[in-house]
Amino acid sequence: MGLASVTSISAVLMILGIVLVLILSINNVVNDTKLKFDEVEVFLEDDITDFQMTTVEETAKSIPGVISIIYRSKEQALELMKQDWGEDAYLLEDLETNPLPNSYIIKVQDLELAENLVNSIKTLDGVEEVKYYKDIIDRLLTFANYIRIGGMIIIAVLVFVSIFIISNTIKLTVSSRKREINIMKYVGATNSYIRGPFIIEGVLFGLFGAVISIFIVYYAYSYLYANMNESFYNMFTFYLISPESILSDIAIIFLTIGAGIGAMGSILSLKKFLNV
Repeated sequence: MGLASVTSISAVLMILGIVLVLILSINNVVNDTKLKFDEVEVFLEDDITDFQMTTVEETAKSIPGVISIIYRSKEQALELMKQDWGEDAYLLEDLETNPLPNSYIIKVQDLELAENLVNSIKTLDGVEEVKYYKDIIDRLLTFANYIRIGGMIIIAVLVFVSIFIISNTIKLTVSSRKREINIMKYVGATNSYIRGPFIIEGVLFGLFGAVISIFIVYYAYSYLYANMNESFYNMFTFYLISPESILSDIAIIFLTIGAGIGAMGSILSLKKFLNV
């Protein structure tokens, strides 16, 4: 019976592990994207005056949440574009004039604070365009929220199913000791006294199943990470979250849920046998 209980818990937790890895990976993508796009780029007109440039700088510095302001000349922008183009950079060598504008790169603490900055700067003289990535972040956050909600629903269903499975599995063990439980009840043993060993047994089953699932999920994900991380970056421009960074989270969640499932399953399976 113990093997069936441990196997049931391990199977459920492994499915749960897939969901958790997905949620943690999505969170990592969101945080990584926010770090990449926590800046506002202010494109300047070619005929902007020194006074107008100073006004742009001072206005930006006065906005709460601004960390730094860096001036990027059109020559620097072209060099960066060449680096981004890599092997195709030679196509930019034949340009007669540099079409890129001078700009300011303004780093902010949080993109949520960028809207106030944009509204204050975009109407200033000498400013051609202001570019930032709030729409991208908003869509990504919305997608991440859907994933979290869906993940929580799946987790809740899996926990319910696992409690049902472990309850019925342990119920078979309890049923085989029904006569022993009845005798203990008749001689005056309390429900807590009788229930204790079964709960401990259920918790041990849960913890053992959790440990097995932790190893399987961790090493399976490590294999995926080692073989697919670069491919994921090439396709989606982000890296998978490292196995080491999720190990502690997975371990804590699995051990807690495993012990809880085992205890709850034991309590539910004993309920009718204690009504003597």
